[in-house]
Amino acid sequence: MKDKKILVWFRNDLRLHDNEMLVEAIAKSDSILPVYFFDPAHFEHDSDGNIKEGNSRVQFLIESVAALRESLKQIGGNLLVVNGSPEEHMPGLVEQYEITEVYHHREVATKETTVSSNIEDLLWKLKVNLKHFIGHTLYNKEDLPFPIKDIPDIFAQFKKKTERDAIVKACFVSPEVISLVEAEEWGELPEYAAASDGPYGGEEKGIAHLNELFTEGSEIYARINSRANADKPVYTSKLSPWLALGCLSPRKVYWAVKDAERRFGTNANFNHLILGLLWRDYFRFMFKKHTLHYFTDIVTDIDSTAGAEQDELHLQQWKDGNTGHGLVDKYMNELNHSGFIPHAGRLVVATFLIYVLKLNWLEGAAYFEQKLIDYSPASNWGNWANVAMGGKDPRSKNTFDLDKQIKMLDLEIYAPS
Repeated sequence: MKDKKILVWFRNDLRLHDNEMLVEAIAKSDSILPVYFFDPAHFEHDSDGNIKEGNSRVQFLIESVAALRESLKQIGGNLLVVNGSPEEHMPGLVEQYEITEVYHHREVATKETTVSSNIEDLLWKLKVNLKHFIGHTLYNKEDLPFPIKDIPDIFAQFKKKTERDAIVKACFVSPEVISLVEAEEWGELPEYAAASDGPYGGEEKGIAHLNELFTEGSEIYARINSRANADKPVYTSKLSPWLALGCLSPRKVYWAVKDAERRFGTNANFNHLILGLLWRDYFRFMFKKHTLHYFTDIVTDIDSTAGAEQDELHLQQWKDGNTGHGLVDKYMNELNHSGFIPHAGRLVVATFLIYVLKLNWLEGAAYFEQKLIDYSPASNWGNWANVAMGGKDPRSKNTFDLDKQIKMLDLEIYAPS
C-alpha cells in the first residue's frame, strides 16, 4: 500500500504546542512534510527584489519561522521554506513528494481566505484534499452556544453567553517525534537586517515571556490604577505579537491565567488579559460572519474641510509622529520604531486621526497594517471601526468612550498646522 504523506502548511500557527493540525497530521500519516511559504505578495520589495528593511513585523516573522524550524528539528523533523506564493509552488510540491492530503489552518480575512480557495481549486484538479483546521481562537467554533450566523453583534452579549455556556478546552500536547518526508533541499529563510529592538519571535520566546508574566512578584499582580490615563496606561502583557503569528496559543495563555488564579487568587489584570482574548475571538468571528465589508462600510460623518493637499500633509505628519501633539507623536514614533504601542495608545492616535485631523479611518487602519508587529486583520480593522463609530453604534456600545479619549488628548493646547 502506498504511504500516506500529509503536507502540513504552516501559516499564522508557528508553534508545536496546542496545534491540532500538526497532532492529527502525525497521527494519520506515515510521514509529514511541514512547509512555510514566504509569499512575495505580503512584503514590500526594493528595486533589487529584496524585502525592504525597516519593518519590525517582517523581522519578527522570520525569527518565528526560524524558531519553528529548530523546534521541528529537535523532534526529528524540519521545515521546508519556500520563497514564493502557495499558488505557484503547492501543486509542484504535492506532485514531487506524492502528497496524499494537505492540512492547514483556516483564516478569516479576505486575502488569506482567497489564497485558501485558490489552493483548494488547484488541489482539487490533482484529486488531493485540503483539510481545514481552526486553531486561532480561545473557543472553538463548534463549541460556541450559537452558530456563526447567529453570533451577537454586540460584544457584551457575545461575552456573556460565551462565558456562561461554552468551555475552553485543554491544550493539545506538543508532539515528541515526527516521521518526516525527506526533501532534497529545505530552503533558506529570507535575509533581513534587524529593524528594531523589539521582542524576539518564536514559540520558545513567547512561552518564556508568558511564564515571566506570572513570576511571583511581577507587575501583573499589582493593582490597576482605575484612573490611569493614556500617558500612564493600565497594565499590558505585550503577548500580542506571539499570539498574532500563533507562536502562542490563546488557550495556553488562558490556562496560564487560570493557574495563576489558583495559586494567587483573582486579579483585575488577569481579568483584563482574558478580556483581551475574548475580544480577539469576537473580532475573528465577526469577520467570519460578516466579512471585511462589515467594518470597511462604516463611514464617519466627520469630513475634513482642509482640502486634499492639506489632508495629505496631516496624514503624513501623523504617520511620521510629527503632528506637534506630544502624546500622539510619542506613540507614533514608538510604533514606527518598535512596531508596538499599547491598546490605550492605539485609541489615542486613532481618535486624533479621525476626530481632530478629520481623516478617513481606513488610512489609519492601513498604516497600522504596515507597521504593527502584532498585526491581525480582524483585531486591527475591528478596533479601528469601533473608534470610527465613536461608541454611537450598538455594535460598539460600552467599548469606546469618545469623550474620555478627547479629554486625554487635552486639545486646548493643540491646533492642526
